[in-house]
Amino acid sequence: MAPPSDGQFNGRGDRSENALVQVRRLSKTYGEGEAAVTVLRALDLDIDAGRIVALCGPSGSGKSTLLNIIGCLDRPTSGTYHLAGQDMSALDRTAQAAARLTYLGFIFQSFHLLPDITALENVMLPLQYAGIPLAERRARAESMLARVELTDRMHHRPNQLSGGQKQRVAIARACVSRPRLLLADEPTGALDTRTGRAVLDLLEEIHAEEALTIVIVTHDNSVAAWAHQRIDLRDGRIVSSPPDAHVETTPTHHPTA
Repeated sequence: MAPPSDGQFNGRGDRSENALVQVRRLSKTYGEGEAAVTVLRALDLDIDAGRIVALCGPSGSGKSTLLNIIGCLDRPTSGTYHLAGQDMSALDRTAQAAARLTYLGFIFQSFHLLPDITALENVMLPLQYAGIPLAERRARAESMLARVELTDRMHHRPNQLSGGQKQRVAIARACVSRPRLLLADEPTGALDTRTGRAVLDLLEEIHAEEALTIVIVTHDNSVAAWAHQRIDLRDGRIVSSPPDAHVETTPTHHPTA
């Protein structure tokens, strides 16, 4: 199926049944002429629906750039990126923004919570941008905060929360719009080992409950081992993609993290 004529994202297309994400000969270059820097070099990659995939590699390897392109925060210089069978480069910025709101969730190392509003209001924000009525977005945000065990902190501002609590608010915000694809950039990087483990346990539970696909950028080998599949990048190229590297874990709750 070709992209719809009005340029809107509809999450349907003609690609492989299982591949939620497909990139082909995807490259990204910043700058021009002698100042040009190529960050990604002709990548080919499939990510099947329902998988947890870790993108690994040293700083400058291109993993965060690839995550940003998958998240429609950046565009490739050449090559193609299909999400749910649809060519995202065929969409205008408005349609890509709509795709981010309805199809994608984001988690960042530094949380990216707005400091002057409460946890509840932070979680409600994506629903507000999507035009969801106030009563519904409040109910959905409260339900999601309960899911991450923060009912008693929903009226606190970020500076009143611990690092682990901030990240759980960020997870609630990422998942409140019921996305199919969750993108996480070093989500445990600012947390201690125990709190980071609790965040991974929570993500694993939500993944199982919601049939989410998760792509996670990490420098941490233990986080990479937690994923179903590890993909290593170096100098903008995929250097390995060992299948099914998942290490089973038993979810552990840390309500105070």
